[in-house]
Amino acid sequence: MQPKHMVSLGGYIVETQFPYRNLIVINKTSEPIKIEIPVFDESWIEEHRELGLEVIPVSKEDNYLKMWKRAHAELDKIRN
Repeated sequence: MQPKHMVSLGGYIVETQFPYRNLIVINKTSEPIKIEIPVFDESWIEEHRELGLEVIPVSKEDNYLKMWKRAHAELDKIRN
């Protein structure tokens, strides 16, 4: 994952019992970080947070677009 970028992993969640419908992943660092996809279980979240990524789980009740825009605005502050 490129520095100062974010991605949405909703299409890469392959476990049907996964508690979230999407994950927003943000690399706020100045270094590229390799992420493992697809996502199979919840341990993926903590493993990637330990790499320095911000991982925002999106549940069925959450407003994905609002969460994406908020995260993007925070990332823009860092970029500038």
